[in-house]
Amino acid sequence: MDEITDIIQIKNEVLKKVCEYAYEGTLEEHVDQIPFEIIKGITPRFRCCVYREREIIRQRVRLAMGKLPADSVYTDLDPSQVVHVIPCACEGCPIARYTVTDNCQSCLAQKCIKACRFGAIYKTPKGAVIDPKKCKKCGKCYEACPYHAIVDMERPCKRACPVNAISIDDNDIAIIDKKKCINCGACVVGCPFGAISDLSMVANVIKEILDPSVRVYAIIAPAVEGQFGQDISLGKIMAATKLLGFDDVYEVALGADAVAYNESQELLERYEKGEKMTSSCCPSFVNLIEQHFPDLKPYVSTTVPPMVAAAQYVKSLDPEGIVVFIGPCITKKSDVLSHYIDQIQYVLTFEELLAMFQTKQINPAQMEISAEEDATSYGKGFAKSGGVAAAVLRAIDELGETPELNVVRCNGVQECMKTLRLLKAGRLSEDFIEGMGCVGGCIAGPASIKEPAEVRRGFDKFADNNNHNIIATNKEKKLDQLHLHQH
Repeated sequence: MDEITDIIQIKNEVLKKVCEYAYEGTLEEHVDQIPFEIIKGITPRFRCCVYREREIIRQRVRLAMGKLPADSVYTDLDPSQVVHVIPCACEGCPIARYTVTDNCQSCLAQKCIKACRFGAIYKTPKGAVIDPKKCKKCGKCYEACPYHAIVDMERPCKRACPVNAISIDDNDIAIIDKKKCINCGACVVGCPFGAISDLSMVANVIKEILDPSVRVYAIIAPAVEGQFGQDISLGKIMAATKLLGFDDVYEVALGADAVAYNESQELLERYEKGEKMTSSCCPSFVNLIEQHFPDLKPYVSTTVPPMVAAAQYVKSLDPEGIVVFIGPCITKKSDVLSHYIDQIQYVLTFEELLAMFQTKQINPAQMEISAEEDATSYGKGFAKSGGVAAAVLRAIDELGETPELNVVRCNGVQECMKTLRLLKAGRLSEDFIEGMGCVGGCIAGPASIKEPAEVRRGFDKFADNNNHNIIATNKEKKLDQLHLHQH
């Protein structure tokens, strides 16, 4: 293969190899040779040496097989934690947080030296120098320098994490605090070394597909439109996905229609009681509440997420079938493993779906649409920020209700946290909170395969499918007969 320089390309190559051997039924036999197939020769391409490169690939292969990256670092697999550090890759990250740049003027005031309480800064003929062994990373020198000559080199993963769940151990390896982590994937996207990734279920899914004694169904999130090209509709992607070996493929947007109808009635009931409510479709948002705002859990809607509603619809057609959710979200994996494993058995990301397409040489653009889409444009709209609130308000309007409802649309974890603080303080005026962990919504999920702006253009092209009646769709598909309240 060509020179490997990109994080996404490396991950893709590992997933393709795992998929290739999984389809052949020889994955376990080829595990040890995959690093050598991907990293050939003796010339390093992206690290100090080929030996580290191959070890990184080996640890990535383990993650792609649903295993922990390194047994020597982790002792057990927590089903609720799907985001993990790849130790060998993490070692390449800059260690010193505060560094003096060439902007240092060797000034007479020496404010940085005076500000340091630990004697970690000293003056040289070329400027100030920070001794990393004495530095306590307090930031006082950074604040004191009048020339801004000291830069803050905080680990990108720490800076990306919105809930402060990442720390650095004595070996300068990033550690994820499971009690704080909401599995949002921000650190996965934020790490420039690709040293943090998610556990994959792709090998197990392929194993199930190859088993003639089981029936496997895929349910695809609406955010898929725009992921494989701006002219490739959900219908084409569903047809391509079925060729991977699935017995049938369904759209999660149909589950979103069921959620909008159910959640609208729940919101009306709470509104009449003078109570406020939050959405429950985004697992990162729900995790944020459960782990960082536990007192607010009673405000969360009791309606199941759209993927669970879609799975229930599939199970109503085939109770013995295995359901696989496919979307751009990493958090969905922990959500299923922790709460919905009896209804959804596996979760795949768009990255993993792409690797499966590539392995089987399937091009969605060449597919013929074999079935019409059943969901409304509002159900599809769950994929972007503001879509949940729009669908719920639409369903309320269809019910003939006209309350003076006010909603707040939280776009990303930071906005969610600000709004939840207001709710906790009793200062929130709105009646309904739509919480989206990703800025832009699911179309900007961490396991997307294209940039959010490009996905948005493709998604918007197919957003309006001329079906706008949520209640009629629920009645026609008997979605109103599903059990959509969580325990």
